[in-house]
Amino acid sequence: MTLEPSGSPQKLNCDVDWSLIDPEDYIRRNYLALHPDDRAIISAVRDHFSDHFQKNPGSPASGIDVGAGPNIYPALTMLPWCHDITLFERSPSNVKYLESQRDGTLDSHWDKFWDVLCENADYGALEEGPARKFQKVAKVRQGNLFDLVKGEERWDIGTMFFVAESITESFEEFRSGVSSFMNALEPGAPFAAAFMEHSLGYQVGREDFPAIDVGEREVLGILKEYAGDVNLTHFGKPGNLVRKGYTGMILACGHRNN
Repeated sequence: MTLEPSGSPQKLNCDVDWSLIDPEDYIRRNYLALHPDDRAIISAVRDHFSDHFQKNPGSPASGIDVGAGPNIYPALTMLPWCHDITLFERSPSNVKYLESQRDGTLDSHWDKFWDVLCENADYGALEEGPARKFQKVAKVRQGNLFDLVKGEERWDIGTMFFVAESITESFEEFRSGVSSFMNALEPGAPFAAAFMEHSLGYQVGREDFPAIDVGEREVLGILKEYAGDVNLTHFGKPGNLVRKGYTGMILACGHRNN
């Protein structure tokens, strides 16, 4: 741990035992039902990716979902255009869950999320269906977000949902996490990244996990270093949030600079 300016302990990413995350509890808290904010976010990401590939048709792309966790819907937003999707995740328990989805069949609660995506014809046209396509293209890879910072591998499309701000109390580590994600993308790659606004931390099972308090200014300030066309959208209203301890969700869509 390091000390904040106030002198209180600051929990870093390396201080957390990520094997303690309970994916079943996380899903129960967040994804068994389709929250209106998730519906709105999915719709925006869906249309962003669809618009990109309609304007830039070509061969199938390689995709990455950074910090996938037990959340399948970011990968689903990339499904129609990818020949492979890397689900990059650190937590061993989350990796096990992702592998169960790839090797078996998608849990039924993801059907509601896919139905929203299918409101766009590009998704509805996927003849083999989301479960079979996911099994075919998904690759689960265990790894640390900060290992991507070197930019030795690049992907054609990427997502990062509720990750960089939800793994540390350090702003510098938050900045490094966002930079790592952006450095993993090829020039011109479309991306979607979502952030919990002004998060105070969160609980999964009986364990508490850290977060950094960031808003639109901090998110845009970092992303503008890597993308010139970043579009930020705020979701969430007081009294209708997923949980306590944050003020809304920030969605950033854009393209990696050439």
